[in-house]
Amino acid sequence: MPHDQDYLLRADDLACWFDVSPPWLERTLSRQPTQTLKAVDGVSLAVPRGSTLSIVGESGCGKSTLAKLLVGLVAPTRGTLRYGRNRKGGTLHPQMIFQDPYASLNPRWRVGNIVAEPIITLGLRASPADTRRRVDELLELVGLSASDASRFPHEFSGGQRQRISIARALATEAEFLVCDEPTSALDVSVQAQILNLMGDLQKEFGLTYVFISHNLSVVRHVSDRVAVMYLGRIVEQAAADELFESPKHPYTKMLLDTIPDLDDPRRDREPMAGEVPNPIMPPAGCTFHTRCGMVQERCRSVVPEVAVVGGREVRCHLVAAGV
Repeated sequence: MPHDQDYLLRADDLACWFDVSPPWLERTLSRQPTQTLKAVDGVSLAVPRGSTLSIVGESGCGKSTLAKLLVGLVAPTRGTLRYGRNRKGGTLHPQMIFQDPYASLNPRWRVGNIVAEPIITLGLRASPADTRRRVDELLELVGLSASDASRFPHEFSGGQRQRISIARALATEAEFLVCDEPTSALDVSVQAQILNLMGDLQKEFGLTYVFISHNLSVVRHVSDRVAVMYLGRIVEQAAADELFESPKHPYTKMLLDTIPDLDDPRRDREPMAGEVPNPIMPPAGCTFHTRCGMVQERCRSVVPEVAVVGGREVRCHLVAAGV
């Protein structure tokens, strides 16, 4: 087990709730109660230095909100978030790689200015000449050319724009990157290139990743550990190999059953049962009970606690009871 100093991130009972009520006058006239969206509700996790933790789940489960919490783009409603120190003993600056490379870059700025902005803001280089040299190094590091610094984002493909986003994140000398579905907007062949680049950079610089995705095939390829989210909570967390080989939570089993199997393409697969409930009015008890084929009476009323089973964390009454 890693020592405390080997963790770059620890989150404990992290929650992020949003007031999504109608305007006060409308709510008063129609006598409606306030409405709260519990996008993240009691998430605890730890990320060892140099590793990749992937967070998976269907759309609307809270993955992107959790990503924003981890980099400080939104404030937690409750819980604690602690960062380790960087390799130089200084303050850790987590950075984010966004999902859409077409929207995350300023279209009015040249690429050189985009990559140079964090260097200038954080005062990481002594002179404009040093900054320019660093920008050239970063562009070449991610597979682009130093001459690309003079071009605008619209002159690049989606995969090239995501390389620019990675260069911008590395410009802060970041060691911890939160990647919010960084390849989902790209073609399959380009996805592989970006994933290989991220893997190479991790090995070369000892980077630590939190990788948000709904693509389980990608997750299996890049992860050391996987956390499965459902309606704002982590329902299972385990080493990647263990989770894919022997999932415990019924929701994890349902997700993994959707992955095509080239060795047995005609195997019987259970279809995804139902839809994700309204997160504003989630089911009582275990929030997955409305879709679970193994539901029992207590699942409908009692929220399951996190149980440690065989070195993994699972939030399920049946798994905790050894069923």
